[in-house]
Amino acid sequence: MADTSIGTAEQLRDPNYTPPLAKAVPLGIQHVLAMFVSNVTPAIIVCGAAGFGFGSNSPDFPQMIYMIQMSMFFAGIATLIQTIGIGPVGARLPIVQGTSFAFIPIMIPLVAGQGVDAIAVLMGGILVGGLFHACLGLFIGKIRFALPPLVTGLVVTMIGLALVKVGIQYAAGGVPAIGTEEYGSLQNWTVAGVVIIVTLGLKFFTRGMLSVSAVLLGLIAGYVVAMAMGMVNFGGIGRAASFALPNPLHFGLEFSVAAIIGFCLMSFVSAVETVGDVSGITKGGAGREATDTEIQGATFADGIGTAVSGLFGALPNTSFSQNVGLIAMTGVMSRHVVTIGAIFLIACGLVPKIGAAISTVPIEVLGGGVIVMFGMVVAAGVSMLSDVNWNRRNMVIFAIALSLGLGLQLEPDALQYLPATLKVLATSGILPAALIAIVLNLVLPQELAAEATEEVSGGMSGHGR
Repeated sequence: MADTSIGTAEQLRDPNYTPPLAKAVPLGIQHVLAMFVSNVTPAIIVCGAAGFGFGSNSPDFPQMIYMIQMSMFFAGIATLIQTIGIGPVGARLPIVQGTSFAFIPIMIPLVAGQGVDAIAVLMGGILVGGLFHACLGLFIGKIRFALPPLVTGLVVTMIGLALVKVGIQYAAGGVPAIGTEEYGSLQNWTVAGVVIIVTLGLKFFTRGMLSVSAVLLGLIAGYVVAMAMGMVNFGGIGRAASFALPNPLHFGLEFSVAAIIGFCLMSFVSAVETVGDVSGITKGGAGREATDTEIQGATFADGIGTAVSGLFGALPNTSFSQNVGLIAMTGVMSRHVVTIGAIFLIACGLVPKIGAAISTVPIEVLGGGVIVMFGMVVAAGVSMLSDVNWNRRNMVIFAIALSLGLGLQLEPDALQYLPATLKVLATSGILPAALIAIVLNLVLPQELAAEATEEVSGGMSGHGR
C-alpha cells in the first residue's frame, strides 16, 4: 500500500519525483536490505568452489573478502548507472542492480578447485560477456521471440536445480567438511534449520518490510544461535582495513573460449530477465508499459555494469527482481530513492571491515538461507513455465531439453572425451538445455498428435489449455 504522506498519487508514479529526505533515505536502504544477501552470496559460492572460501584455511581467504566488498561496490555503481543514466545508457528508472545467480553454474566448472589463479579466467569472460550484453541493447526487442516462457522458464528452473546442491552442502558444513564427522552433524543442521524456520515464519506471518527481508532476518537469527554455540570467529574483522578503494585488474584478466562463450550465451537470459524487470517496474509502479528507450537503456546499463565489474574483480550484474516487488508494495516509483540505496551500497563496498564481518557468518547459517533462495529460483522458473501452453509439442521440447541438460550436469564424466572447452560448456547443463529448447522451439512449428507421445509418456501425455 502506497504511503500518500510521501507524496501525491501522481508524484509517487513519477520516476523523477524526490520524496522528502527523511523518508527517501529509509526507503532507499530498504531496497538494499531486500537484495543484500542475494548480492554477496555468489561471491561466497564462487570462492568456495575455487578452494579459498569458507572452511578452506587457505591463505587466499582475504581474496573472498575483497570479492564480497566489490560485489557491494559495483552493485551500487551499476544501480547508479541505471537510475541516473549516462547518455543512452541506463533506464532512468528505480532499478536495483546486483550480482547475478544466473552465471554461477557457468562459473563453478571454470574455477572448481583451481584456487585464486582461476579467477582471472572469470574476469576475462565477465568483461567480454558484459560488452556483448551491452550490444544486445541495440536489438533486444528483435530477439525476444526466440526466448518465450518455455525457454526462459526452463533456464531459470535449471539454474535453481544446479544450485540446490550447494545449499545442502553448506547447511551440512561445507565442501571442506565432506568426509569428516562434522559434516551433516546435528549442530550444523540445527543452525541451518533455525534460518529456514525463521525465514518461513516471517515470510508467511508478517507483512511489509519484515516479509520482504525475511531471508536477511532469518540469517541474523541463525547467526545469533551460531554465536551462542561458539561457531563464530571475529578475528578477521580486526585485521581488515577500515577503508580501501577498488583495485583495477585485482585478479588479472585471462581470456578462455569456454568462459567467453558461456558468459555471452547467458547474457541472452540475463537480458530477457532485465526486460521483464523493467516491464514489471513500470506496470507495478506507474501503471504503464515500458518504452523502447527504457528497455534499451536498461540493457546497455546491465552490460556495461557487468564489464566494469570484471575489471575490478566483481561478478556479473543484473537487475534484481525482488526489488520490483518492493516498488509495487511501497508504491514509490522514484528513481532517486534507489539512488540513495546505491550510494549506501557503494559506501559499504569501500569498507573492508563490512566484508570481513560478512565472512564471519558460519557456512551452515548461509546454507539455511541459500536453501530458501535457490528453492525460490526453481519456484520462479516453474511460475514462468505456468504461462506455457502445455500441448504435446511443448512437452516434448521441454522433456528433451531438461533430460539432456540436467543429465549432463549430474553425470559430467559422460562427456570425458570432449575437448575441455566443450566439456565445461556442456556439463553446465544450462547452456545445452537452453540451446536445445531454443532450436527445437524455432524448427518444430507443428503440434503433435495425441498418439505421438502416448508410447513414451506412461499415460501422462499432457493436455493443452
